[in-house]
Amino acid sequence: MAGLIKREDIDEVRSRTDIKEVVDGYVTLKSAGIGSFKGLCPFHDERSPSFHIRPQMGYFHCFGCQESGDVIAFLQKMDHSSFSETVEKLAARIGFELHYEDGGSGPRREEVGRRQRLLDAHKIAGEYFREQLLTPAGSTGRRFLAERGFERSAADHFGVGFAPQGWDSLLKHLRGRAFTEEELRLTGMFSGGASASGQDRIYDRFRGRLIWPIRDIAGDTIGFGARRLFDEDQGPKYLNTPETVLYKKSNVLYGIDLAKRNIARKRQLVVVEGYTDVMACHLAGVDTAVATCGTAFGADHIKVARRLLSDDGSGGEVVFTFDGDSAGQKAALKAFDEDQRFVAQTYVAVEPSGADPCELRQRKGDDAVHSLIRSRRPLFEFAIRSTLAKFDLSTVEGRVQGLRASAPVVAAIRDGSTRTGYSQELAGWLGIADPNEVLRAVNTALKRGPTPTRTAAPGTPTQARTEPAAPTYGRPDPKDPVVRMEREALEVALQQPGLLSTDDWARFSEAEFAVPAYRAVHQAVRAVGDAGTAPAQWLEQVREELPEPLRPLVAELAVTPLPATNADTLRNYCLDIMRRLFEMQITRLKAEKMGALQRMDPGADPTASQQLQRELMELEIRRRNLRGD
Repeated sequence: MAGLIKREDIDEVRSRTDIKEVVDGYVTLKSAGIGSFKGLCPFHDERSPSFHIRPQMGYFHCFGCQESGDVIAFLQKMDHSSFSETVEKLAARIGFELHYEDGGSGPRREEVGRRQRLLDAHKIAGEYFREQLLTPAGSTGRRFLAERGFERSAADHFGVGFAPQGWDSLLKHLRGRAFTEEELRLTGMFSGGASASGQDRIYDRFRGRLIWPIRDIAGDTIGFGARRLFDEDQGPKYLNTPETVLYKKSNVLYGIDLAKRNIARKRQLVVVEGYTDVMACHLAGVDTAVATCGTAFGADHIKVARRLLSDDGSGGEVVFTFDGDSAGQKAALKAFDEDQRFVAQTYVAVEPSGADPCELRQRKGDDAVHSLIRSRRPLFEFAIRSTLAKFDLSTVEGRVQGLRASAPVVAAIRDGSTRTGYSQELAGWLGIADPNEVLRAVNTALKRGPTPTRTAAPGTPTQARTEPAAPTYGRPDPKDPVVRMEREALEVALQQPGLLSTDDWARFSEAEFAVPAYRAVHQAVRAVGDAGTAPAQWLEQVREELPEPLRPLVAELAVTPLPATNADTLRNYCLDIMRRLFEMQITRLKAEKMGALQRMDPGADPTASQQLQRELMELEIRRRNLRGD
């Protein structure tokens, strides 16, 4: 077996990989000061961005959930891959050849990371399906696309392909590319069964179907969606990849790889129902459209969407499109259940004729798709009106029944101001003169059943500078000026070591830290020594000097935004912080020596008394020099 990856190669991969480029594939980042970026954390659900990275240092830290680490740790957490698999993936990304402790060139083919092998199989399968669409056998698929207004360029853009009708066309192709039986079974692209001889065999899952590649947010193909084309096919109209190591339908959104940049830029997400609807929307210019894959839009989808929208209360909208029939209305009301996980305003756009975006584009052109999105209505309003539509509001009995049915819907609105506003709207829709009557009904419904509580009210900022949660070191009080001073000094030392002179480093090393956690970090910095020319590697060495519970603290200190707007203010800030640290140290020393002097009897030991007075005078001179007096 291949040995461990050599340490120096791991360091090289880490230092040569831009963590911002990697994180950008998963999180919408905004500037958070010089050399610092922030976004919504991909590891927990939050409303205010508390996830920070500092590319120069190569680290990330979330001030909300305390997740932290380097680019390797980030990808491990996002892709659920092993350390070796992640390093190998990053090495391949930058074209770096890894070396192993046993002197080999790396693992043999069958030992390559399982995830990467499955991704490779999907990539090759996608290319195969696209080639098959252009063959004579793929003419039915090409006709299907043409009838819906999709030209070849559209098929190429979305990677649409065709699966031949044979039982083992793809199977033979991938076996010819040296994929093992075990790997092929894990892809989800094949089904299994017993042959006439009783032996287990696998065969192509997708046969005689139009194929859409389903990609993750980073653009890797992780599964396929297949549409029936031939009458003799007795399978479902749409057939998707089953749950696999790669494909989890509860957090997959078709089109997210193409839409992610536009979603972040326009602060808009449009949720449609099918692959052709996504294609139609994008081609019509609604390039923020995505679709779920065989499941309802749920909590995991919302986490993905909120990170792209930077859903922090500063705007943005989510638009659900549904057919105007009863099934479409049911789907819209299902979305209402998840709506309030968003800070962004949520809407529903319903086409009365029942046409989906693909059909709209076919019949009326691109403008009709835009008109559908412009016709969006607040989801709260849609949910309430859909409830009222079940009753005859022209009668007293109908209005009473309508109020009883719709009051719980309004009560489900968690924001109090919005709930009151819709209570008043409901009074108007019911023709009730006294809005208080409706408000009382809503409050009664509210008391009957507790609504799920949210972790934070809309727009409530997350604590931005929480202190370390290392259990054996306690939690420093951020209001304590000494705690604050020591923390800020460590932030400067870890983030901007190059701004400190040799004298500054000497004084920093001599400083004594009072806070146990910060004292441990300070001692680790002293143990490692000069940062040299590779701050990211130096930072990793500092982390390794610390016990495991304190390592996240180093990442936190290394990515905390410093309050500076340009290089000059950054330099001035850093030098000022260090000056204040050194002055605080001098003040502490002066207090200690003054106390010793006061406890001393000058007559008993005049020499020691004079020595303390000289030391006090020297400390005062150092303090004045620091201040420039």
